[in-house]
Amino acid sequence: MADSPELVTRRRRGRPRVSTWAPPIALLALIVGIAYVANALLGKRAFLLPRPDQVFAVYVSPKNGPAIFESLLHTTEVALVGLAIAIALGVLWAIAMNTAKWVERTTLPYAIILQSIPILAVVPLIGFWFGYDFVARVIVCVLIALFPMTSNTLFGLQSVDRSHKELFRLQGASRWTVLTKLELPTALPAIFAGARISAGLSVVGAIVGDFFFQRGTPGIGALISKFGARLQSPELFASILVASLFGVVVYLFFQWLGRRAVGKWYDFG
Repeated sequence: MADSPELVTRRRRGRPRVSTWAPPIALLALIVGIAYVANALLGKRAFLLPRPDQVFAVYVSPKNGPAIFESLLHTTEVALVGLAIAIALGVLWAIAMNTAKWVERTTLPYAIILQSIPILAVVPLIGFWFGYDFVARVIVCVLIALFPMTSNTLFGLQSVDRSHKELFRLQGASRWTVLTKLELPTALPAIFAGARISAGLSVVGAIVGDFFFQRGTPGIGALISKFGARLQSPELFASILVASLFGVVVYLFFQWLGRRAVGKWYDFG
């Protein structure tokens, strides 16, 4: 007896595919090779593009290696707190706009305006109002990560099939029941998609906050600023690489979480 298409699909998903990892690894090898060639061609200006082995040597350096990872921990704390707040506010805001159209008509234009304002123009004001430490950095994360979470959640809530809503109404379901049993489950794929986008943006916001608000405990952005000012290119590249990999890890975590939550009935990422 032949297996069902669903069973075949599940088996395929469970198998590690060489074709999935081979292209990124090949591209990484190409980039590393180009970096070595470019470093050799630059001659006296080779400090502008350090060799990959010089960059990775920074991580085991007793002077800068621990400082980079300690700063990354502080940036991680800021990014995760800002992301949690952005997810909570975004979902609640989207629910309010979906429940009352006047809320959507009143507040959505301002959300778009907030998203359109360059964050670098707002950062000095945040420093004036909230200081230059942890709270200000978290606010920067929230401002950057809020809109994707709100817009994706609102899209998911509004994508519910109208006939399904009518069926719930015919059964006399309350507004709370419709929200919790129909709208939110339907919106879960969009919510997790928004969380993936907001996760990456929260990392960017944390680094931007560290870059400008260098009082208190320094984050990875403060190190990037310091290494750049001192023309310490291996340390600078090492800090940027760590920050980038952290963003990838957070993105992949929410991708994995989305698959665990809705992957049984929705092809999530």
